[in-house]
Amino acid sequence: MCYANGMARKSTRSKLVLTLEEITLLDQLRRSRTASQRDVQRAQVLWLYHAGENIAAIMKAVGMTRKSVSKWINKALTMGVSAGLRDTPHGRTPTRTEEAKAWVVHLACSKPKDFGYAAEVWSRQALAQHVRKHAKAQGHPSLAQASKATVQRILADQPLQPHKVTYYLQRRDPAFESKMRDILVVYQEVALQNEEPPTSTGATDKVITVSVDEKPVAEASANTAPDLPPMAGEQPTLARAHEYKRLGTCSILAALDLHTGHVTARVERRHRSREFIALLKDLDAYYPSDYTIRIVLDNHSAHISKETQAFLATRPNRFKYVHTPTHGSWLNIVETLFGKMARTFLRHIRVGSWEELRDRILKGVAEINEAPVVHRWKKFEALSA
Repeated sequence: MCYANGMARKSTRSKLVLTLEEITLLDQLRRSRTASQRDVQRAQVLWLYHAGENIAAIMKAVGMTRKSVSKWINKALTMGVSAGLRDTPHGRTPTRTEEAKAWVVHLACSKPKDFGYAAEVWSRQALAQHVRKHAKAQGHPSLAQASKATVQRILADQPLQPHKVTYYLQRRDPAFESKMRDILVVYQEVALQNEEPPTSTGATDKVITVSVDEKPVAEASANTAPDLPPMAGEQPTLARAHEYKRLGTCSILAALDLHTGHVTARVERRHRSREFIALLKDLDAYYPSDYTIRIVLDNHSAHISKETQAFLATRPNRFKYVHTPTHGSWLNIVETLFGKMARTFLRHIRVGSWEELRDRILKGVAEINEAPVVHRWKKFEALSA
């Protein structure tokens, strides 16, 4: 069939990938003077298809109909070269027993490397090939000619998809639940404090709660060519060169006040104890000296190092830590602030130097502080569980 442009329809069949042994087998068989004409033709069909010939050219070369050529190619693609050279046996197909199906499921629940293969996970084709190759030896002759579709149907009953990978996060903190409750209690206390009149007094009024973390900014990037501004009728968007120059990385250390929304931040090249201590000093200078600064933070080494502990000892009762559980960074409200930064002034940012990046980030923080927004935790269901 030809289309209006005069070109033949492109085949949608997969390529026939052969091992060195299969290539040798086909080459010997197609040249054989003792094999049957049928076997020689089939070998020639697969050889030519592997070489990239289309169906029409193969039909002409071997003198077979399109139906026959397609039949042997499709059989080789789904069941392997050996099956593609053999006639499908007539008569009753051996019944696939529950034991045979269970064997396929067992294979799917194992890794290919457990059977001597290089792959980490099964592809559908590889699993079907393994089933055909080992079915008889394992006592399951009904699967000796199982196609990829047959194996897929067996797995679909479970259901299993061994060719796919999903990821999970192992919970390694045995105190996860109790630490989570501690965090939520803090957020609930903050919510109650924020509802009280500004003139109220009491012990809780002398506690300021801030949420602290650091955000790595993956790369400070500079343009290699000027940005081109949008132009009405010509260029609807900002145009930017694909190439850029790397200027180094930086970290944003931020403390979010959960009462006012004020942000105390530093931009550093690294995140070590000395940089974290500098942030603590900024907090110490910003808040009244008779207040306790309660900090929600994770267990980063800089937060609990000997150097940091030595500084905290010089300011007794000034700072109080409330740690998030391991792999519980989502419990830290400051993450919502970092999300806001990523969606606003960090989005598509390009700068001329590392120092410009630092100044632009601090300018963005200043803009946030001009109209601060109180970030609130709204889900307290875990406290009633």
